[in-house]
Formats: sequence, C-alpha cells, structure tokens
Amino acid sequence: MSVSRRVLAVAVALLGLVALLPGCRCGSEDGQQLDPSGTRPVSGGLPPLELRDDTAGLLLTWVDEKGDFHVVQKIADVPAAARGQVRVVVSSRVEGTGAQVYVADLSKKNPDGTYPVGTRSRAQWDELGAQKRRARLEALAPPPPSASVGEERPPSEPEAADGVSAIIYGAEWCKPCHDAERYLKQRGVKVVYKDIEENPLAAQEMKEKLQRKGMPSASIPIIDVMGQLLVGFDPRALDRAVEAARNAKTL
Repeated sequence: MSVSRRVLAVAVALLGLVALLPGCRCGSEDGQQLDPSGTRPVSGGLPPLELRDDTAGLLLTWVDEKGDFHVVQKIADVPAAARGQVRVVVSSRVEGTGAQVYVADLSKKNPDGTYPVGTRSRAQWDELGAQKRRARLEALAPPPPSASVGEERPPSEPEAADGVSAIIYGAEWCKPCHDAERYLKQRGVKVVYKDIEENPLAAQEMKEKLQRKGMPSASIPIIDVMGQLLVGFDPRALDRAVEAARNAKTL
C-alpha cells in the first residue's frame, strides 16, 4: 500500500471514532442544559417532559408583577407577560414535585409543537418572586398587639374559636398560605393545610368548591372557613369569617 493510501485510511478511522463520541451539551444563557442541537433544554436530574397545548392534568404556576404565584390548569390561561418562566406539574406524574421542578417557556414553541422545558431547584423557583412578595406581605401583615390598649390576647392564650375549623389550599412555597395558617391557629382555629401541587385530589377539591361558588380560578391561598371561601390572606376577612362560623355553631 502506498504512503498516501495509508494516510487516507488513518484519517477515515479517526473520523469514525469522532462520530462515536457523545455530543456536547452546551449551556443556555439562563443556565439550562441544552440537547446536542442546542435548541431544546433537557431536564438535569429529571426525565424529559413533553409539554403541548393539549397535555392533560396540568397545574401551571406563574408569577405576576407583584410577585404573587397563580395556579391555572390551561396554557391559554397564563397571561402573555408571564409566560417566560412557568412551573409545570402534571398530576399523573410524581416527577417535578420534589427538590427539582420543571420550568417551561410558554412564550415560544419548538418546531415539533412542544414547549421548551428545563429544570430549576425548588429554591431557585421560589426566589423568582420572593423580593416582591416580601415587600407586599409587609404591607398586608397584621399589626402587632398594642401593649397600651391590651385588646389582643398574648400568643400563649389564643382566642377561642369554639370548634371552628378551616382548610387552606396552598403550596409549600406560598408564604401567604403559611401566614394565613399561623394567623388562624393563633385564634384557636383548627387548620388543615392541603398542598395542591403535591396532592392532585386536593387541587381537584379546590377547583370543585370554586366552581360551586361561581368563583374563577385565582391566586392561592384559597381558604375554606366552614363553607366560606376566601381568596388570599386578608386578616380582617378571616376574622369576619371565623366570627360568622362561630355564631352559626351557637345557633
């Protein structure tokens, strides 16, 4: 064999080895991992999630300008301004409900009609609206007890609610949900907390209650005080609901 033919054979063999090497996974600008084509995020630590307009059993969480989280069940219900980063939970799947969550970009589609889906840690997702929520919650938080007036009982002596109970439909990351839980417990209300992301049955239960009351899907928490549905954490509204429930039980 001539020298030129030997060089050509070696070159062909090297090209074959290069073709067998795994493709490079390059990072996107926001830190997501991309597939070898560089166009679609892949899920680090989670199995791939194929998200389409007709995907069933969706719970989609989006963040508004005030930092509040909202949960809807249809992609069309997510406002255009909030579609860049939306958390996705599929009620038939356990994946995406733990330490790692799916986050989709609903502002664009891939050529095959799916939406780009990547992953975030739960802490990274929670931080998206944390600063705005903190500022807003400081304005909504109930005032501290007045030492001079002394009208409120100390935390060690919560106001008796006479057997009044409440159900809070919320999520682990929802600070207003936990604030409402603490507020009600301080007033002696028995509270059951239901996480609508971890428990699809709780999400369906909440949806049916809202439908019966003719109330549209809204931001969490949704609070059921003995049949009275309240949206959001409003201390005064909770006080009125607890008082009405207590009066109803004494009739």
